[in-house]
Amino acid sequence: MKAIKLLPVCILALFLGSCASVRVAADYDKQADFNNYRSFAFFKPGIDKAEISDLDKKRILRAIEAELLAKGMTKSENPDMLVSIFTTEKERVDVYNNYGWGWGWNPYWWGMNYPNVSTTTEGSLFIDFIDAGKNELVWQGKGTGYLTHRMDKKEERINEFVRSILEKYPPGADSRQASR
Repeated sequence: MKAIKLLPVCILALFLGSCASVRVAADYDKQADFNNYRSFAFFKPGIDKAEISDLDKKRILRAIEAELLAKGMTKSENPDMLVSIFTTEKERVDVYNNYGWGWGWNPYWWGMNYPNVSTTTEGSLFIDFIDAGKNELVWQGKGTGYLTHRMDKKEERINEFVRSILEKYPPGADSRQASR
């Protein structure tokens, strides 16, 4: 009987744990030499097209700048690489079936289904790195996860998105670190 009472708690913990993570993917031009990219600047025309608030844009750009500076890059008026962003979001609906037991009209046990529906907003942040000399996309990272509407958690969540995405840059860096 205790197992049945703990089932909703376990489902909730699983759901909250899955919401907290950022799913990340990256793609890149295998011909590009990423050692040549030492400086960056933000690509204003691309960033202006992102359909998010100006405050969130500022948060994202500050987080990207901090991560790239930590990787040893410099911000420059004459950059090797341009940085652009865009975002998407969608409503995610999750339905969980909770089963309970009770007495029916006959003396036998019967199961009852209690559906639980929750909605969250899931967003994707794309970070594009463009070769400034060739004006070609050389790297793109994408992070997908739930978005928070709590203002006190928003900056923390954006930093988590950006940090998770940029862990994939430069390509092969995570495999070089794993072999150390």
